[in-house]
Amino acid sequence: MANRESFGSGFGILVAMAGSAVGLGNLWRFPYLVGTNGGAAFIIIYLAFVLLLALPIMYSEFIVGRRSQANVFGAFKVLAPGTKWCNIGFIYVLGSLAIISFYCVVGGWTINYFWKAITFKFAVADTAALGNMFSQTVTANYEPLGFMLIFLVATALIVMAGVKDGIERYTKLMMPVLFLIVVLVAVRAVTLPGAGAGLEFLFKPDFSKVTANTFLDALGQAFFSLSIGCGTVMTYSSYVSKKENVVGLSVETAMADTIFAIIAGLAIMPAVFSFGISPSEGPGLVFVTLPYIFAQIPMGSFLAILFFFMLFIAAITSSISMLEVIVAYLNEEFKMGRKLAIILSFAVVVVLGTMCSLSQGVMADFKIFGNNIFDFFDKLSANILLPVGGFLAVIFVGWKMKRADVEDELTSGGVHPFTRAFRNYVYFSIKYLAPIVVAIILIRGLI
Repeated sequence: MANRESFGSGFGILVAMAGSAVGLGNLWRFPYLVGTNGGAAFIIIYLAFVLLLALPIMYSEFIVGRRSQANVFGAFKVLAPGTKWCNIGFIYVLGSLAIISFYCVVGGWTINYFWKAITFKFAVADTAALGNMFSQTVTANYEPLGFMLIFLVATALIVMAGVKDGIERYTKLMMPVLFLIVVLVAVRAVTLPGAGAGLEFLFKPDFSKVTANTFLDALGQAFFSLSIGCGTVMTYSSYVSKKENVVGLSVETAMADTIFAIIAGLAIMPAVFSFGISPSEGPGLVFVTLPYIFAQIPMGSFLAILFFFMLFIAAITSSISMLEVIVAYLNEEFKMGRKLAIILSFAVVVVLGTMCSLSQGVMADFKIFGNNIFDFFDKLSANILLPVGGFLAVIFVGWKMKRADVEDELTSGGVHPFTRAFRNYVYFSIKYLAPIVVAIILIRGLI
């Protein structure tokens, strides 16, 4: 693996990891999950999952990726040669493929709506008209496919440029812009009349609305948002030098992702409550409700342009990480040139993405276990593939790898030493706590 690319700087690693984690999971999925699960109560449960489960699993995936310096399949061949552990890599590749297949469709919607914002299509404050606009946008046969292709081409071109000159270079540019825009929109939202009710909804817990599904949604969101279990952390960490701090990078990534999700909530929920709209509108919260609000507030047209550009950036920084998982696998395991691996991956995603897009319209009656193709890929990834991938990663690190090797990676060969108490806690979390809790909730989800 001597000729493998690597990230050029510590900041480059952080923004790439944060770019992978910060995505539509924060801006599109997080607000409507908060809305449908009782507000702040969901946020508290989500944060508990991030601290108790997501971080130990991130450490595990980081350890496997960096120690092996290989793709998600090859990593287990390096660390456990001659065993079946490498099959975990298939789950990671499938996880990334399942996510990007429906993710690219929503990415196309963000470009479509950015164009609508630029051309002032949200000037009329009529929820019925905006609802029809969203319905027509997602159910049309050709228009959403065209925007999906634009989104995938942009993703592929960045990955084509490589790890340092493509992924690192563009995430360094896009991530600061993304954070600046979401803060600007949030500041405007919290200054609207009646925004206090939205702040109370976000930060005052109501545990009476918590159900078993709330825990499943919170776990799925933690995995989905932090890119755990789909191979992006493992793939990116394989491009990280041995001197970098595994714990520090993981914590900083989780913090950036969580802070962004909270700020995204501040950008959306106060505005929703200010206009007396239900916070449980689902995906329409972003694509119907917010355009309605933008049409009625000063500088709303400008905010709409900023907001949907922000959605696009959030989507593409995550999509490049998922495509890289598949490309690295094809490139290294099948000795396929990077360009050919990208073209093949692109073609497969176009086919699956087309099916996901059409399942919103002409293929809506085609069901898989009662779900259309779009929803099937969403639930398959968030509730099954990602938790299974994360579960197997912690089992491998906690039970297969030698503890000395785990601690060697955790401390970067002693460069970043931690107290024995902290190392004991991390190892206990990886070996016992994370597998037990993920297994229980995974079984609950399957039942």
